[in-house]
Amino acid sequence: MRLRNVTGSKDMIAQSQYVIHEPQEHKGKWSEVFGNDRPIHIEIGMGKGKFIMGMAQAHPDINYIGIEKYSTVLLRAIQKMEENELPNVVFIRMDAEDICEVFDKEEIDKIYLNFSDPWPKDRHAKRRLPSREFLARY
Repeated sequence: MRLRNVTGSKDMIAQSQYVIHEPQEHKGKWSEVFGNDRPIHIEIGMGKGKFIMGMAQAHPDINYIGIEKYSTVLLRAIQKMEENELPNVVFIRMDAEDICEVFDKEEIDKIYLNFSDPWPKDRHAKRRLPSREFLARY
């Protein structure tokens, strides 16, 4: 899928109430973001947010954090969120490589990796989310 640039997407994301803009400041304190001690599940590479919002609607007793690297895709998730307004979902725009800077050990109860970029070339193996290197971070 080719990502088309959406003019002003970064500005719209910066103004969104559904996006955590300095996620590293919440390391070890994510329960404070949600205002409760419920389990936290994250989806890395959430795309347009269909899966994570469906899970949040089905399981309101679980907090969800959607992580997406690309602004144009995250913007679509924000637009869906504006229609649904789920209190147990927040988004982060970041690269999954930085996950250790954002979450403490044992802070996340479950991780979802749906339809990750396959990075088919051997030289790109280290970029694959389910690679040994990435899995060690989780």
